[in-house]
Amino acid sequence: MTTRTIPDHEVIIVGAGFSGIGSAIKLSEIGISDYLVLEQGNGVGGAWHFNTYPGVAVDIPSLSYSFSFERNPEWSRLFAPGAELKAYAEYCVDKYNIRSRVRLNTSITGAAFDEAGDFWRLTTSSGEVLNARHVIGATGVLTQPKKPDIPGIDSFKGITMHTARWDHGVSLAGKRVAIIGTGASALQVIPEIAPTVQHLTVFQRTPIWVIPKPDFAIPAMAQGLMKKVPLLQVPARLISQAIVEVGFVLTAHYHGYVPLAKGYEKLALDHLQKQVKDPATRAKLTPNYGFGCKRPSASNTYLKAFNRDNVALVTEPIAEVVANGVRTQDGQLHEIDILICATGFKVFENGNMPPFSVTGRAGRDLEAWWDDNRYQAYEGVTVPGFPNFFLILGPNGYNGASYFQLIEHQVRHIGRCLSHARKQGAQRIEVTEEANDKYFRDMKARSGKQVFFNNSCSTANSYYFDKHGDVPFRPSTSIEAHLRSMTFSMRDYRFN
Repeated sequence: MTTRTIPDHEVIIVGAGFSGIGSAIKLSEIGISDYLVLEQGNGVGGAWHFNTYPGVAVDIPSLSYSFSFERNPEWSRLFAPGAELKAYAEYCVDKYNIRSRVRLNTSITGAAFDEAGDFWRLTTSSGEVLNARHVIGATGVLTQPKKPDIPGIDSFKGITMHTARWDHGVSLAGKRVAIIGTGASALQVIPEIAPTVQHLTVFQRTPIWVIPKPDFAIPAMAQGLMKKVPLLQVPARLISQAIVEVGFVLTAHYHGYVPLAKGYEKLALDHLQKQVKDPATRAKLTPNYGFGCKRPSASNTYLKAFNRDNVALVTEPIAEVVANGVRTQDGQLHEIDILICATGFKVFENGNMPPFSVTGRAGRDLEAWWDDNRYQAYEGVTVPGFPNFFLILGPNGYNGASYFQLIEHQVRHIGRCLSHARKQGAQRIEVTEEANDKYFRDMKARSGKQVFFNNSCSTANSYYFDKHGDVPFRPSTSIEAHLRSMTFSMRDYRFN
């Protein structure tokens, strides 16, 4: 007679960013207390724990960037600085009694499903093995810094840092600094450090669309009033949500019906004209692809930075990094003391979704399956062949609105599955191939109306596109995603 292995925990959540925090809150809500949250970093908050570079802030209104059930009336600005998001994460962890269930400095290197026992074995970087009936992958997507693939990058003798791992012990004052990249983080860093450095060289591969940022300090009186009368936060949040919905969701996914992108392009070009004095510099900063092909940004200070005498915009491709600087393909050597890589993150790449190996039923490898079948997951949450394994930011799950909306949709989906399994006395939950295939076909059928495939995106160098040429966003409104999380059929799963 064999003894059935009893897992260490009913659920293990991998990641203590807002996805993991939201998952933990949902588990407690549905009556599951036997869970553990594993976090590779030394603090909670995910991206807002690791990203502390100068100028870091949310890029959608703060009123949308919080849980709907835990609205924060004390954001200091419409676009809150990163430190306030980190503080909000700490607040949620304490209010919902999650901290005692969080293990920091714990990296997962692999997860394998035990078919006989219907549980997962997770191996940590220290070699420890933890068992859980269910696993929630809440590792996010903007978590693994991407090192630039440039010859000689390791030969530089000065100081090198990535924006996502900023070294606050390094002073930039009076230094010759170079920054590689002009994406969302560079847009925030550049105007912050430009007044401090001796000289700043910005290496741009692809310019970004930049629109005016309607940012302002929220008066203390308004904060106090919203705190005293919480209902006042509801209309404010709804307005904020509507702005985000129009700004990305409708613009990106419904371009074929409502071509809003052209209006944003005009707004951005007018902004560029007003902000940058030199015509040659303006030309270099003008995108040659359509608005929405890659992540657009809003700023009132980024473009102005290029008017400074100590800031140089270089669009000549980089040939190599050498001991004392960066050499471009025209042979020019740009001598520097500090090199900042604002080169983003691994997104739809192996080693990131999630950042550990996942072996499901019959030895199926998650990355290999995605390589063979394209990135896909039912409602962005589950993948056939991987029972009891749930994703928060799976393929075709995120529609481009607030991450908090996504988190709430996904944890509601997961909560329904776990609650149903409990009622059925089931130990295994697995999405059917048929349900997954139907959802994937629906997502792909809608792609014809997206801006990504109806605009000149070939020169955008956008991380939105995966290796298969797909854009694994969810082409739907937030209302549809919300309703689907409440109404998807349990017959789409097998419960055993």
